[in-house]
Amino acid sequence: MAVHKGKIITVTSVKGGVGKTTTTLNLAGTFSLMNKKVLIIDLDLYGGAIVPTLNISIDTDIYKFIDDLNNNRFDKIEDYIVKYNDLIDVIPAPKDPRFANKINSNYLNVVFSLASTKYDVILIDTTHILNEINLVTLDASDEILFVLSNDPIDLKSMKSMIAILKNMEKSNYKIILNNAKDRQRNFFDKHDIKNIIKDNVDYIIPNEFYNKNFDKYILDGEIMLLNKKIRSSHKKTVKVFEMLAETLLKSDRGEKK
Repeated sequence: MAVHKGKIITVTSVKGGVGKTTTTLNLAGTFSLMNKKVLIIDLDLYGGAIVPTLNISIDTDIYKFIDDLNNNRFDKIEDYIVKYNDLIDVIPAPKDPRFANKINSNYLNVVFSLASTKYDVILIDTTHILNEINLVTLDASDEILFVLSNDPIDLKSMKSMIAILKNMEKSNYKIILNNAKDRQRNFFDKHDIKNIIKDNVDYIIPNEFYNKNFDKYILDGEIMLLNKKIRSSHKKTVKVFEMLAETLLKSDRGEKK
């Protein structure tokens, strides 16, 4: 009998403040509407935003998970899971950022392996810093999503990252341009961006998804694309996330279209 293996998808960037966490959560919401069981792992270890954005209470985190693995105290993965709803679960970043540098990256693959037998999709939210934790995570990922803003510094950094990925012969990544982060930053069109980064932009989150009441959704702990009113009024964005989710579920590791 074949062992179930969920898709491991890492959401990252080359610059902070581009909308990684929001993208991760809206993608989780989209997968859940497809009746997929989703686990979000917050590996932005020093500034994890998943828990405060979802407004959930926690009594465990990724540090406790890995520390228990390291010290033979691990029993079952459910001990480290925080539920958001019936289909979305979370493994939080460390409650105390001082424990972030105590996380042993050697155990991350064990976490991913355990999670992939329980969930259809594992979404990993990361920092933009290319540290040991991120390197292990990227290597373990079936798909990598780079969230990009329409910003000259971001685009130049993305060009350098793409050169590194190609040098490593990695092709299991997609580039998402987030035009909803700041509607005023509209320096370059898609053609210009392609010329700058020397690669394709695979998906664009339209600027119509910009929401001045974003803070309200955070206070309510609500994933925007699970809100019926938002879905009704932002159909272009809904379509982008649906297309992305469907592609990620169908694609094979290493595929770059």
